[in-house]
Amino acid sequence: MGSPHGAALSAEDFGLKGPRGWAFRGVGFTAPPGSLVAVEGPSGSGRTCLLLALTGRMRSTQGHAEVGGERLPGRLAAVRRFSALGPVPGVSELDPSFTVAEHLRERALLRRRFDGSPRSLLRPRAERAAAARATVNGALEAAGLDVAALPKAERTSVRDLERLEALRLSVALALMGRPRLLAVDDTDLKLSVTDRALAWELLRGLAADGTTVLAVCSEAPEDALTVRTRPAAHTEPAREEPAREEPAEEEQGREEPADEDDEPAAETSEGDTTTGNGKGTADAIAEAGRA
Repeated sequence: MGSPHGAALSAEDFGLKGPRGWAFRGVGFTAPPGSLVAVEGPSGSGRTCLLLALTGRMRSTQGHAEVGGERLPGRLAAVRRFSALGPVPGVSELDPSFTVAEHLRERALLRRRFDGSPRSLLRPRAERAAAARATVNGALEAAGLDVAALPKAERTSVRDLERLEALRLSVALALMGRPRLLAVDDTDLKLSVTDRALAWELLRGLAADGTTVLAVCSEAPEDALTVRTRPAAHTEPAREEPAREEPAEEEQGREEPADEDDEPAAETSEGDTTTGNGKGTADAIAEAGRA
């Protein structure tokens, strides 16, 4: 399955503060298109919030980032248009009662409804169906999911899938939109050593094919560009590069233009100094404009 040109990523002093404190802060890195970027850190250190912020699903409150040439936090909707989420608990989880075929059919219908051009709706039904099958088959091949090898083939329920198979299905669903940026949460969660290696092989292959991959994990592979997050109790910035000079005063005071259809920024309490790690991340997900 051919991939579009990947999205370059960069962040400078990037952070998000919620009602109970910082979900993450001081993140800085640069990644060229087609990179495999691993967000590494312990649970509760803001890894998922950073992933959602870089894909336009949450609005940051400090610093800025650029994704595919779009500046955040101002251009959230623009970034959402060319980024896709793989498995993210509480955001883009698979429905355990659905079969593999039902998930694929639902995504194909949604893609035709919201991503297709009006002219494509005028094509003959048989032609549209053939195009949809080609998209599904291409995504499954790119994700390495052999549906025929599943216990009940395409009628296998998600609850009966192995963890790696479910990861592959989630990635396949995301790839159907041919994103420039693919984000995957909990990449190595509950995987054996062998399956973990296979998961990274999958994401490495997608990056080599041109799609920029952003993957949250507890332990990053050596060949990935690693961005580390820390629990909120730590005050030092989490950076991959040396600290950069602060922008000039006139640049600091300049507000970022926001898309008209973007959500408002998260409400923050200046007097709240609580920095609990798990609660801070959960509150940020609940409160900070998530699409």
